[in-house]
Amino acid sequence: MIRVELIRAWPSRCEATTVELADDASVGDALAVSGWALGQELIGLAVFGVAATPATRLHEGDRVELLRGLQLDPKQARRLRAQRSGHRLSERAP
Repeated sequence: MIRVELIRAWPSRCEATTVELADDASVGDALAVSGWALGQELIGLAVFGVAATPATRLHEGDRVELLRGLQLDPKQARRLRAQRSGHRLSERAP
């Protein structure tokens, strides 16, 4: 038996649960045991920040993360922050 943690988060809250699984368990097995699922808001999976699929095999102590979609492209978010602070971003770094 192995124990893994599942985590899902939103802007104002976070939930975590720990499940016990067979030694050859996958991310899909962990989701089934926990009762959690992907949906419209939680659209991706990772194990310790590395992209995963339901078929990804798990090991003792792994952390499965259910991921939300990006609300804004990270580059665009940086541009908006720079505009608000009055800095100008160059197109290319020297």
